[in-house]
Amino acid sequence: MSADDARRGPRNEDEESLEASRAPLLEHLIELRQRLIYSMVALILCFAVCFYFAQEIFNLLLWPYERASGEEVKLIFTAPQEFFFTQMRLAMFGAAFLACPIVLSQIYMFVAPGLYKSEQRAFLPFLAATPILFVMGGALVYFVIMPLALNFFLSMQQAPDVTKGGAAIELLPRVSEYLSLVTTLILAFGLCFQLPVLLTLLGQVGIVSAAQLRKGRKYAIVIAFGVAAILTPPDLISQVGLGVPTILLYE
Repeated sequence: MSADDARRGPRNEDEESLEASRAPLLEHLIELRQRLIYSMVALILCFAVCFYFAQEIFNLLLWPYERASGEEVKLIFTAPQEFFFTQMRLAMFGAAFLACPIVLSQIYMFVAPGLYKSEQRAFLPFLAATPILFVMGGALVYFVIMPLALNFFLSMQQAPDVTKGGAAIELLPRVSEYLSLVTTLILAFGLCFQLPVLLTLLGQVGIVSAAQLRKGRKYAIVIAFGVAAILTPPDLISQVGLGVPTILLYE
């Protein structure tokens, strides 16, 4: 067998496999509908489970606040329906997180027949890395960024001073605002932690190269901290906490 035949062999096998997987447009639409139904069912089931345990999940999200304050924390809601809708939002956020692997697998199973076997093997590591990197970003928020940021916010409280006539200023966050802060940070860090996946995919298809990334390092630093300033609350701790890991992931 010549060298050309050896190179042509795997490609021919891929082409034969791809040709065998061809189907009429109607069959593709039917399969797409089936994949969407599976994804929706997974989301609905995860939503039901998360809503049932919404109070326990919310109490779990309060751990960074408890760690920062060092004592029992107190949150409020100012409208009768506020905590109910907060639990609904929390259930939707949890459902999206839990159902993400199922949704990604359904997407992969839909597009895989249109890929060569070599492309399928190359795509799988990125499919597995996406939720892992998202969890890493969320863990950084939960264990490091949130306690530091909340400690900074709590330091702005003011104890009453009878000699100077100072008023007592105490932090009493609303449940909806606290959930918005936590979910925003988790989403921001989780998405930014997808940077290695994105850059590696762009590198594999030839859009970017290591030399181009090295050349654009100074622009990447500015963009990273600009995005961090947009996605995080207006405090230096959160912005630096997102900007620095993003640059390290870029490197």
